[in-house]
Amino acid sequence: MAATVEVHPSHVAAAGFVDENCRARSWADYQPAVCREFLVVLTRQPVSGRVFTVTEAVAALGVWQTGCRIIGDDESVIAECIGLVQRFDVHGKQVHDCNIVATMKVHGVRKLVTRNASDFRRYGREIDVIALE
Repeated sequence: MAATVEVHPSHVAAAGFVDENCRARSWADYQPAVCREFLVVLTRQPVSGRVFTVTEAVAALGVWQTGCRIIGDDESVIAECIGLVQRFDVHGKQVHDCNIVATMKVHGVRKLVTRNASDFRRYGREIDVIALE
């Protein structure tokens, strides 16, 4: 989100990261749940003092999706997620992050770039977490 929302406090760092990876032709993968969360965040609370309209949020999501590919859930992702929930004793809303990790593992994606690195610390041996400030 930060890369496409200019008023976001991490916009410069996030946009720089995205630009660098686009030049290197690195894929950015995302799952549909991340798109939903993107829309939730932009339309429910102020981002740097501003609440986005639905039209603005959808447009920002469209920019963010450019050059990315969708990786989705299926039976193998659900099975991996359940295994991770049990192995790491995951509770409540943390299951959403666990599902991201499960999706990554099933699709062979190793690196996760996030502003919330602490949310994924427990999965350190499963994925590489890159903290974006």
